[in-house]
Amino acid sequence: MLGRVNHVAIAVPDMEKGIAAYRDTLGATVSEVQKLPEHGVSVVFVELPNTKVELLEPLGENSPIAAFLEKNPSGGMHHICYEVEDILAARDQLKATGARVLGDGTPKIGAHGKPVLFLHPKDFFGTLIELEQV
Repeated sequence: MLGRVNHVAIAVPDMEKGIAAYRDTLGATVSEVQKLPEHGVSVVFVELPNTKVELLEPLGENSPIAAFLEKNPSGGMHHICYEVEDILAARDQLKATGARVLGDGTPKIGAHGKPVLFLHPKDFFGTLIELEQV
């Protein structure tokens, strides 16, 4: 079911500082900031030869990232995203095994313009999992 790692997401309390750390300190290529109001976040992607790192910053008070940063004020790893060929088939297979899909189970369009779903971290050893259809 799982394909390659699409990205690892890191919540940051200050996007500009996060960009500077990856671009200026680590020498990475960083995308432009993208606002995703339907997900309550602003994101940038750090381009790496084999995958990406996504930096997430809250967009508004009701952002799920704001709640994460309240518990982790310095920021930290938020989720890992895996690619899947067919997100609906993956969802159905996971649900059949008892895994919990967050929300109503309907994929939303993510930052790459592709359907995404999130899986409950309690089912995956404390790690929030994002699935993205390729």
